[in-house]
Amino acid sequence: MKRSPPTKRAQPQTPPRIGARLLRWYDRHGRKDLPWKRHRNPYHVWLSEIMLQQTQVATVIPYFARFIARFPSIASLARADVNAVLHQWSGLGYYARARNLHRAARILVREHAGRVPRDVEAVANLPGVGRSTAAAILALAYDQRHAILDGNVKRVLARYHAIAEPLPGRHVEQQLWELADYHTPRGRAADYTQAIMDLGATVCRRTQPLCAQCPARKNCAAFAEGSPEHYPQRRDRKTVPTRTVKMLLIRDARGHVLLQRRPPIGVWGGLWGLPECHARDVRDWSQVTLGLDIVPEPRWPRLRHSFSHFHLDIHPIPARLVGDGLRIMESGDSVWYNCRRPDERGLAAPVRRLLDQLR
Repeated sequence: MKRSPPTKRAQPQTPPRIGARLLRWYDRHGRKDLPWKRHRNPYHVWLSEIMLQQTQVATVIPYFARFIARFPSIASLARADVNAVLHQWSGLGYYARARNLHRAARILVREHAGRVPRDVEAVANLPGVGRSTAAAILALAYDQRHAILDGNVKRVLARYHAIAEPLPGRHVEQQLWELADYHTPRGRAADYTQAIMDLGATVCRRTQPLCAQCPARKNCAAFAEGSPEHYPQRRDRKTVPTRTVKMLLIRDARGHVLLQRRPPIGVWGGLWGLPECHARDVRDWSQVTLGLDIVPEPRWPRLRHSFSHFHLDIHPIPARLVGDGLRIMESGDSVWYNCRRPDERGLAAPVRRLLDQLR
């Protein structure tokens, strides 16, 4: 029988700390073979924590390996052109992370001799980091004791204490920070930090949690209620809207495709993409907006790309250029791209897929 969601109620006395039990569990079941765990390299730790923001471990691993091979040090990352950085990030999503990583590397070279500092405020103030990520970096890289509160930890703590107040919310966030600090042990900070993240990712999962395998189930309030999946509660989400756009694959006489650099902020900020048209008459729009005469061809099947806050339905339209389009390159934000000889250029996943299809 399906249980009703829990109602807000007075919290019981704080249950025992979970640190010792999680460490014993981690010694037997923890993910110690992750590539950024093999050596306690602060740069590798920092990079992995940024990549793991809103992205699963299995997705991150190949990107991490390629990124480290291309940029083996903070100094090499700082020297790189942002296009090269975005190219290595292409397909991983949330591209502001890559731009912030690049900016932060330059700050570290300029102000910290190319090293990740040991001061939590200095790390938290780096672009794209923040309180919890900074705490995780210093705990994992330098074994410093800092409480963390990422999505996995929030779920573990909300269930262990049966916190009924919905997330997000300022009051419940503060409560969770206090509980995170309460449970963080004095020793083995790096192992505990990895342990509680691993527990949330592999056992205390968002759906179908494996409570029988959890080392904290004995004192877990949500497990005692028989309703762990009801925690943490989330505020009602609005319906995700759908947007549509036409993407033009304009080819010149050489078969090169017109790409345009997107603005530095917003969706796919700083990446190179295809011209986007919302007008009914594609040829007229191209003449007025791009200054190019084109002959549209039959459109390809719709391609849907989903973001966290909306769906984007892409209608790809291949087209041939009539005449000479080289003058469009004068701004530096447009290029005729050779799909057969791709260079280091940041491309959003659906754009890269369309270019591969065209090639």
